[in-house]
Amino acid sequence: MITVPQASGLKPPASMRVHRKLRAFELVDSLVLSIYSATKTFPNDEQFGLTSQLRRAAVSIVSNIVEGCARTSHVDYIRFLDMAFGSVREVEYRISIAARLGYLSADLASELARQAGETAKVLASLMRTLRAET
Repeated sequence: MITVPQASGLKPPASMRVHRKLRAFELVDSLVLSIYSATKTFPNDEQFGLTSQLRRAAVSIVSNIVEGCARTSHVDYIRFLDMAFGSVREVEYRISIAARLGYLSADLASELARQAGETAKVLASLMRTLRAET
């Protein structure tokens, strides 16, 4: 087993973005957990359909935020945030499908849509700010 020593007290370079510090990351991390919990009750015949699609779209949001933060290019960072934003919109639509099919209660669908909507607003604001800097 290889052990990596922990560098306590060392700060990342100024150009390195820390995804854990972003409000958008916090929101979508919570959304992903909520989506996984909610989809546990979906019918078994949806395991490779809507369940998988909704989960993958939610994870795609957070994955793009994390990958964007790892990019050194400002343009790449914004591009990955833009992809994350598109995935949020996918999640919102798939929540609506699940609710209309009766897989989610109205209250749960509303809460998931609220979480996704808040994430979309924060991401859009972040992208607007970043684009203004270029």
